[in-house]
Amino acid sequence: MNALRGCGLCRSAISPQSWLRRMMHYRTEERGQPNSPEYRLYLKDAEDKYISPFHDIPLYAVMEDKDIPPKRTKTNRNEVIFNMVVEVPRWTNAKMEIATKEPLNPIKQDVKKGKLRYVANIFPYKGYIWNYGALPQTWEDPDFKDKDTDCFGDNDPIDVCEIGTQVCSRGEVIQVKPLGVLALIDEGETDWKVIAINVEDPEAEKFNDIEDVRKHKPGYLEATVDWLKLYKIPDGKPENQIAFNGEFKNKDFAIEIIKSTHEHWKALIHKKVSGGSIDCKNVLITASPFCCSEKEARSIVKSVPLPKSADLVSQEAIMWHFLTK
Repeated sequence: MNALRGCGLCRSAISPQSWLRRMMHYRTEERGQPNSPEYRLYLKDAEDKYISPFHDIPLYAVMEDKDIPPKRTKTNRNEVIFNMVVEVPRWTNAKMEIATKEPLNPIKQDVKKGKLRYVANIFPYKGYIWNYGALPQTWEDPDFKDKDTDCFGDNDPIDVCEIGTQVCSRGEVIQVKPLGVLALIDEGETDWKVIAINVEDPEAEKFNDIEDVRKHKPGYLEATVDWLKLYKIPDGKPENQIAFNGEFKNKDFAIEIIKSTHEHWKALIHKKVSGGSIDCKNVLITASPFCCSEKEARSIVKSVPLPKSADLVSQEAIMWHFLTK
């Protein structure tokens, strides 16, 4: 798929050189008090424009137009490469997420019953065991029942577990190649977890499908299933269910799921379906009825106070839990 068309933009709206710069370079800006419900992390592109990490960052990371040079990676040129927005760096506990219901969709920490949410350390795991994040320009439509899981979508961008050797930073935009996918059933909703690897990882060329993970990182897939099943138990919830008897689907299956959620997002951003409370405000998708000016985007960010010194991290982030059967 042509990445320009996939994002709802036309060639006349933006030059190829400008688009490539935006695609490859993003910066973050903190607002609000760290470790508090007010904390927000906004993204800016290479031209210093505030953007939505949900809507303005293209899903496809490699341009297919002949007049735009492809990004050089440690993968072959036939790979399908996606952008990934890192929400939670590996080994950390704060449940950070793209705020889908806020203008420009900054990254914030999830709050439940007035308290910041952290995932528990369940022996032997410390925080998240991968770099965790989302694919931009995807949406798991809550009105769409998946034929394979027989469940509706969870109303979020599709999730990614990046398994490379590096620990990423919150808000970092990396390019990943999908290897497979797992279907978590979270409170009756389909919550796909794409398994992927950063194309800049030193070992990226070894990984081209889900079986390569089993071969080169033995135990990692089993740990992933275990973690996803157990992580809510310390909160008093039952074990999560995973479709297909806990089986990972392969790369081709994952790509089809991603393409499907991208189509749902396109319907959302062009107002062909109702997104309910989802905020679709964006800066770069000129064909979208939700596109706003740079001035408006800047005013949204500037309305949030600058950060002060960080508060102490909750004890929940450093406690350990030992589960017994």
